[in-house]
Amino acid sequence: MGDENDLIPMTIIANSGDARSLAFQALEEAKAGNFQKAEELLAESEAAANLAHKAQTELLFKEANGEKQDVNVLLVHSQDHLMTSMLAHELIKEIILLYKNK
Repeated sequence: MGDENDLIPMTIIANSGDARSLAFQALEEAKAGNFQKAEELLAESEAAANLAHKAQTELLFKEANGEKQDVNVLLVHSQDHLMTSMLAHELIKEIILLYKNK
């Protein structure tokens, strides 16, 4: 992967990190009973996750079009970040629903 192609994994890492952080902030707001703020933070989390997913999709399209991607630690790390942030977001949404229905 060259310097230009390192931008995509870095974009995935940065946006996935934001998505995860915002989801956990939403959980803290829900625990405090601030469900409106929690929903706003979840929406921000989802927007950040969408940016990360869009960058990942760009990689997939390049690969599908015959542009082979070098797999390095940075790329693997970016995929780890994306998957864990997606899982955190989904679980936190469910936990917030449990807090709401208490």
